Amino acid sequence: MSGLVIRNFHAGYPKRQIISDLNVGPLPRGKITVLLGPNGCGKSTLMRSLAGLNKAQGQLELDGEDLMALPFAKRAEKVVYLPQSLPAGVHLHVLESIIVAQRASGGHANASHEQEVMNLLDQLGISHLAMSYLDQLSGGQKQLVGLAQSLIRRPELLLLDEPLSALDLNYQFHVMDLVARETRKRNMITVVVVHDINIALRHGEHVLMLKNGNLVASGEPATVITAESLAEVYGVKGRIERCSRGTPQVVIDGLTTSLEV
Repeated sequence: MSGLVIRNFHAGYPKRQIISDLNVGPLPRGKITVLLGPNGCGKSTLMRSLAGLNKAQGQLELDGEDLMALPFAKRAEKVVYLPQSLPAGVHLHVLESIIVAQRASGGHANASHEQEVMNLLDQLGISHLAMSYLDQLSGGQKQLVGLAQSLIRRPELLLLDEPLSALDLNYQFHVMDLVARETRKRNMITVVVVHDINIALRHGEHVLMLKNGNLVASGEPATVITAESLAEVYGVKGRIERCSRGTPQVVIDGLTTSLEV
């Protein structure tokens, strides 16, 4: 079976289970799956667990292959996880850091590979930062470099945890457009965590919605993102309206419940 299948999946921490008996799939190749849910619902825990960075139990199959049975190094060749922020204090040039990421996936630095890196930086609009140091970049610039490091490794499963959080509107659209193109071109499975539901409606082709570590809905955005699911998951009164160009967007009219943090 092509795609990512998650069965009877449990994940969390030694004294606290976050994800409970999750069953999803197959998540399709060549499409962006958007992971939605309120703060603390388990989105980041799930992403880290899929990458093998958190303890988990259950079945995780990529095109029928059991990822849970693979040694971490082998799993990392197929699965690349980009956290919300890169590690602090790394004193490498941007170009060098991406070449290091390329080598981590079995690539060998040569002139053609360096040109591939520069082409990727150019697509992301940050080729002028190639010789800048990572620890001198802004948060948004670091996120773009992290995306370049992830894409250069050519994963089969790409996990992006809030890759837009430090980006302005221009770069948010630019990045999602690039990720969509690369996902189709490379026939990857891409899972992206976002908080902006309108981004999910515009750029997502499959949506998973979580609440309290449990799956509420899975499917096409128009099927999953409804007034009822917004009320159940986020506690808001919302509507799905179409703009003059026919693009669906969420309008929030108020709260259904008191805010709990």
